[in-house]
Amino acid sequence: MTPPVGRRMYLDVLRGLAVLVMIEAHVIDSWTGAADRASAGFGWSLILGGFGAPLFLFLAGMTVALSAASKARKLGDDRAAASVVQRRGVEIFLLAFLFRLQAFVLSGSPAYTLLKVDILNIMGPAIVATALLWGLASSARVRLVVFAMTTAAIAFATPIVRAFGWLALLPDPLEGYIRPVPGLTNFSIFPWAAFVPAGAVAGVLIDCARTAAQERRLNWRFAIAGASLAMAAYAASFLPTPYARSDFWTSSPSFFFLRTGLMTFVIALAYAWEQRPGAARKWSGLRLLGQTSLFIYWIHVEMVYGLISTPLHRSMTLAQAWGALALFCLFMLLLATLKVRVANWWRGAGWAVAIRGHSAPGAQKQA
Repeated sequence: MTPPVGRRMYLDVLRGLAVLVMIEAHVIDSWTGAADRASAGFGWSLILGGFGAPLFLFLAGMTVALSAASKARKLGDDRAAASVVQRRGVEIFLLAFLFRLQAFVLSGSPAYTLLKVDILNIMGPAIVATALLWGLASSARVRLVVFAMTTAAIAFATPIVRAFGWLALLPDPLEGYIRPVPGLTNFSIFPWAAFVPAGAVAGVLIDCARTAAQERRLNWRFAIAGASLAMAAYAASFLPTPYARSDFWTSSPSFFFLRTGLMTFVIALAYAWEQRPGAARKWSGLRLLGQTSLFIYWIHVEMVYGLISTPLHRSMTLAQAWGALALFCLFMLLLATLKVRVANWWRGAGWAVAIRGHSAPGAQKQA
């Protein structure tokens, strides 16, 4: 059986939404002044921004399942397809260090930040592990079970692992991958890596939807299941915790599954948005941001936190920061448009034609 023909644009929309939330988190954090940082509005802004990273990891897991399945159909070999996706995970892990090197050179960051654990440091290995599990499983049903169990194991183990005293014996850069080390860790494997296999569950289900009708029914189920999981996790957060140490906002399984449920629900919202009349023929800024998400991530962090924006750091009221955020998002959309046009020019006729020479027979076709 072959998958539905065409790109699932609602996943690009969902990724574009993640880009906007990510930018919101960074701009509001970096540019809001001290006077407003204790306000309720700033707190809610941080909570909203906190969904950007989980959504990117969740989408990475979805991409693992969809990409591996697509490559397996072409190659006729699940293990070979999984290996291709694993290489992508390794590339993302290496890009994490290149990104830190860029910040070190451009902004004069301290040398220890070269080993700082950020989202790409977690995303890369999590993609490798999830793709490995995909290749080892024998069917879609087995993959669903394996990914769900992996997700639950990491989420429920997080408060326990973070309390291990012996982890302090590890070098800080290594410990920072397992649990947070102040000043060195933005993200850690426990629980952040679990969002990748959680997303892979959704990716396997989407890949199994072979017709438009099946995909429509699946997204209705995403809406119901996501809302139910989020409400159950929220209710569970009021129950006595079985853990000796657990914090709702960082290590609690309740908060993890609350976010997972909401992200699953948002898949259905993105699908419904793309089903509106004429949506497929209309230009979409969200789609464009989603399709250029790595590019936007790469350039915007330095612009928001780096030397180029030093006069803006913690200099605005919360309202001014939100206004600046709107303008900055438009600027990012402009850069994304320019990036796509340059890339298309490069592939279509650009430097390849210039190097080969306009007189070379078939040069433009080859380029």
